Amino acid sequence: MACRISELVIECRDPRRLADFWCAVLDFIVLDTDDGAIEIGPPDGFGGLQPTLVFSPSATPRAGKLPLHFDVNATDRDQDAELERLLALGARRAEIGQTGEEPWHCLVDPEGNEFCLLRARLG
Repeated sequence: MACRISELVIECRDPRRLADFWCAVLDFIVLDTDDGAIEIGPPDGFGGLQPTLVFSPSATPRAGKLPLHFDVNATDRDQDAELERLLALGARRAEIGQTGEEPWHCLVDPEGNEFCLLRARLG
């Protein structure tokens, strides 16, 4: 039997702010809070196909770019409509040397963590 990713832990300055943002982006809910950390995941809870996200408080400022980022796809609207929704939730555009021809949009969450909105719509 192989392993699968069950949760991703993200150190951050403001776990509540990031949990609220990513709950809105992914249609997740808060599953657990412990020692200032907030774990979010799908409404059906732990153990499903999607990993949960744990936002863990850290007073240590991050130095430089994270070596990992999320890619997300819209599920019920086209890419342009989803981009507008993400920007309204607090995402910001990120300029990382794009040519303008890419089929994705580079964004950052409220703490500056990069993520990309891909073109394909997932059902």
